[in-house]
Amino acid sequence: MEEYLTRLGDGKPIRQTKKQIYDDLNEGTKNMAEKAKVPELTSGDLEYIAEIIMAPTRIVSVKPGNEVVMTHDVGPLKIMADQSNSGVNVPCSREQAMSIYERIIASDSAELGHIDYSFKPVKPIVSQEQSVLQNVLQMTTLPIFYGAMPNLGLYYAPDGPFPEPIALIRNRKMEDAKAAMNGAAERFIEDILYMTTRLYAVGLDALNIDTTAAAGDPDFWAVLHGTEKLKKECPELCIEMGMSGEFILGFHGELKYNNVRLAGLWPHQQVKLAEKAGADIFGPVVNTKPGKSFAFNIARATTAVKECVKVSKIPIHVNMGMGVGGIPMFETPPIDAVTRANKTMIEVAGVDGV
Repeated sequence: MEEYLTRLGDGKPIRQTKKQIYDDLNEGTKNMAEKAKVPELTSGDLEYIAEIIMAPTRIVSVKPGNEVVMTHDVGPLKIMADQSNSGVNVPCSREQAMSIYERIIASDSAELGHIDYSFKPVKPIVSQEQSVLQNVLQMTTLPIFYGAMPNLGLYYAPDGPFPEPIALIRNRKMEDAKAAMNGAAERFIEDILYMTTRLYAVGLDALNIDTTAAAGDPDFWAVLHGTEKLKKECPELCIEMGMSGEFILGFHGELKYNNVRLAGLWPHQQVKLAEKAGADIFGPVVNTKPGKSFAFNIARATTAVKECVKVSKIPIHVNMGMGVGGIPMFETPPIDAVTRANKTMIEVAGVDGV
């Protein structure tokens, strides 16, 4: 019986028969449909994904006319950082890295960011970021994003002014924990407004709020309110809201936006609040299970993202990379899995970008 080369969710090469691939595809879509309460992929969808997985070439691509645009995170660090941080270790400045994206990679957009890729630590050096951004805008013509993470954990002790909520929860001090989360969220809103309005004054095209909700529902609450305020202060700024996980963790549990409780929301529910807040692009995440096959993971991820695309009124740029979007949890993901995952998301889920 013929076997096809594929992967586990940790990147390990494995071989599966056609039946095993179909079985895992069915298991993956059923798993997500049950958890997120969304429709399973159709039999036609599953058959097409199986064809993509079993394609004999190492790399696959979309059909002509199905190309999509790309936005990305981490910005120049992908050029400047070493391979342990998914970079290629090219010794250059951030301005030069932006030129590489435009003139060598021919990227659809480029993102400027600082090595301390969070709003809080970059706030004190915003004047430096303004200078770098101004240089980049003068050197390039492609749209320039500025990227950073909310990273609400930095607002808790020992790095920030608020007590660490999980420690308070362990000691059954729930109200104190909620107060700490509320305080951190409000402080983040102040910081993102301070940072972004100054970058916008220099000419920033777009903002990537990366890894939203990594610290649970207070993190998501802060980003939603921050986005809402930014759209009033910077009306022409494009805002991309990229998530950190498939499911909003309820650290607080009682926070709401637009009368919707944030804890427990899945991508197709998250995007409706992102729209309400004023986001222009939404980046859903579906986490990869390392012990499961690529077939299981890509079917599971596509099930969630297809529904997100269906209900969304704004472009969906699905997060595709190390450990998300069906791609193996490996620092430098294998190209065979990456291209198959991207093709599936574009041609089955119908995303607008990656």
